[in-house]
Amino acid sequence: MTVSDILRTAAAASKAWPYEEARKLLKRYQQGAPEKGHILFETGYGPSGLPHIGTFNEVLRTTMVRNAYHALSDIPTRLIAFSDDMDGLRKVPDNVPNQAMLTEYLGKPLTQVPDPFEKFESFAHHNNAMLRAFLDRFGFDYEFVSATERYQSGAFDETLKLVLRRYQAIMDIMLPTLRKERQATYSPVLPISPKSGIVLQVPVEVMDADAGLIRFEDEGEIVEQSILSGGAKLQWKVDWAMRWVALGVDYEMAGKDLIDSVTQSSRICRALGGRPPEGFNYEMFLDEKGEKISKSKGNGLSLEQWLTYGPEESLAFYAYREPKKAKQLHMGVIPRAVDEYWQFRGNYPNQPVEQQLGNPVHHIHDGKLPQGSLPVTFGLLLNLVGVMGDATREQVWAYLRNYVADASPEAYPDLDRLIGHALAYHRDFVAPTLRKRAPQANEAAALRKLDEDLAALPADASAEDIQNIVYAIGKDEAFGFAELRDWFKALYQTLLGADQGPRMGSFIALYGIGNSRKLIAEALAA
Repeated sequence: MTVSDILRTAAAASKAWPYEEARKLLKRYQQGAPEKGHILFETGYGPSGLPHIGTFNEVLRTTMVRNAYHALSDIPTRLIAFSDDMDGLRKVPDNVPNQAMLTEYLGKPLTQVPDPFEKFESFAHHNNAMLRAFLDRFGFDYEFVSATERYQSGAFDETLKLVLRRYQAIMDIMLPTLRKERQATYSPVLPISPKSGIVLQVPVEVMDADAGLIRFEDEGEIVEQSILSGGAKLQWKVDWAMRWVALGVDYEMAGKDLIDSVTQSSRICRALGGRPPEGFNYEMFLDEKGEKISKSKGNGLSLEQWLTYGPEESLAFYAYREPKKAKQLHMGVIPRAVDEYWQFRGNYPNQPVEQQLGNPVHHIHDGKLPQGSLPVTFGLLLNLVGVMGDATREQVWAYLRNYVADASPEAYPDLDRLIGHALAYHRDFVAPTLRKRAPQANEAAALRKLDEDLAALPADASAEDIQNIVYAIGKDEAFGFAELRDWFKALYQTLLGADQGPRMGSFIALYGIGNSRKLIAEALAA
């Protein structure tokens, strides 16, 4: 068997969620490629605001399913990032300039709203450019599709006529899901007012489905207008279904908050004679209090924040793990995600193919892992920076050379990146929380013993030898620690000013025996 055959056989049985999702598409087209000749993946984006961490997660996870499908099938695939940029501006975002100006354009399609940043021809064009730059930064393979362009070019016209022909069936699906007062004004079709240019939320009457003609009231006047070539857009659940049919979407995932929307859009898709895409509903991120993350509240983490304190692959690792489980997204999860990513990456080369396919790094890198290793953990790096205080990158490298013989940015470029993240994380998040306490009597006695034993060691003593000394002191009944972890906690709180910390043998070897003895002296003098 070739490597490709071995991979395909393993992928067909793998329990990793991207392969489970990809097998839905195998089942969807058991007889081979669809008529259009490819499998179409879609992600959706509302450009009423700047792209955020949720946008990244959806494109990343969809890309992982797409890559998994490539391992199972030779049928070509495409991924489109669809921008719903014909949507009306419903409210002015808090985080943009020229808010008074934007207020004058409420209700108008986003591509008709001036750019408050004064860089692009419209607010939607600005946000679409941000989206493309955002996706390009991560190297995603996608095609950008604009709703405005598709509506105005007539690309959706045939499916829009179909919406008018099945108008009553769509109303029968949607009306039972709405409140009474909403039912009175609901229409699947939102005409663009010929007077104001606003996307109107008014009842409409279908006049001629084949010609795309509808009738509605606009500022007291009865208007007859075509919905084709940009004369109207659809309510978003109907729009979603229309898009699936018009584009032939085979796979699209959505957040758990959209489960009802997926259900209704799927029913509308079937009413239009189409087949809803495969997909699954992922759980939402929570902040450290367990509350749902909200853009307007500003709780949780932004993409920019994560990438200030951790590398891109650590975020991808966090997004990959357990997508159907609600996870907290706050500053404290970053160091663990960094170290777990590297732990899984280190395990990967020696794993059998079945285990490799379940390893998150396989999906992060599509099986093509970059070269490189990490001689120290990110957690250890953070502790080193913590005791160094206001350190520079060069000073951190100087310490690392005591611990790793060939330590240099050239030999370890990944570590060099992590030093930058560690310095930023310590400066903004750790330093304000560090509070060293004075040792209690038994702890002070144990620290004096540790200092004495370290003094007897050679300067280049191994981390293992130092760790054995630390263990022996913690287990010595003379110092009265009920459990070994009480000793470790005392070390962290008195030497590092934190409740948690590194493997002390590794830390002392990295920081240096002489420097570590100074830390002990400071703690004993407190």
